Amino acid sequence: MNIKDGLITKGFILSGLMNIIGVLVFSQFFSNAVIPEYDTQAMSNFGLLMIVVWGCVFISVSKIYYKVKWLIGVFAIEKLIYATHWTNWMLNNTLSEVFAKDKMAGIYYAIYGINDWLFFVFFLIVFIQLIRTNK
Repeated sequence: MNIKDGLITKGFILSGLMNIIGVLVFSQFFSNAVIPEYDTQAMSNFGLLMIVVWGCVFISVSKIYYKVKWLIGVFAIEKLIYATHWTNWMLNNTLSEVFAKDKMAGIYYAIYGINDWLFFVFFLIVFIQLIRTNK
């Protein structure tokens, strides 16, 4: 599979915006106490802030991604870690309990891992493409 440069750039921007806007909206600008309550490891307010920072990093390389192919590999690893963490969380927690306490937190927990799995695949494909084409 070969993704065109323009689409890759848009993918990086979309990934960044998903991180930034997703966290800010669902955490209600870090004021939602329910999100950190249900995952004190990854979703503390500090953890949420770091997700926003990652979003800024994704956007910052959107037009020069081909110059930092190994960093794109790191992006794939980062997304794999969050996606795996979410999958484990979903297997060991009750989503309806989060929804009962706060709808925004429930929606966040319901979707953030799907986003991370999708962008893991995107970053992995881009990384493999860069390695193969030796860009």
